[in-house]
Amino acid sequence: MGNQWDPGGIFEVLASEESRRILAAASVRPVSAQELEQVCEVSLPTIYRRLDVLVEYDLLSEERIVKHEQDQSKRYSTDLEEITVEISDGELDVNLAIKKDTVDKFGELFQDLSEGSDGGASSTQTEFSFGSAAEE
Repeated sequence: MGNQWDPGGIFEVLASEESRRILAAASVRPVSAQELEQVCEVSLPTIYRRLDVLVEYDLLSEERIVKHEQDQSKRYSTDLEEITVEISDGELDVNLAIKKDTVDKFGELFQDLSEGSDGGASSTQTEFSFGSAAEE
């Protein structure tokens, strides 16, 4: 995960209409930046900025497609499955359910093993939760 999970950051990322449209389009099938440019009706540089942020927050994954040595492209898929926000007893809790594929899980397992951690997670979903107490 590239960025710290904090409610403000996630809300800021999702406040962008382009980000929401990208997540929705990439949830149907893997899409290229050029396809997203057409769907979102914004410039390609804007699409790439949004893609960078979404990948950094692990909300999207990117896959490099190599057709020939000189012909490479990327396709993007949504990893975000669900966001829940709960407000109770003066606290705000935000939970994200993120899909992880087998390659991601093996990479994390090897990283954990090299760092001396027991690794562990074998589900296809990773949940991140964070909360903040209400100011009094």
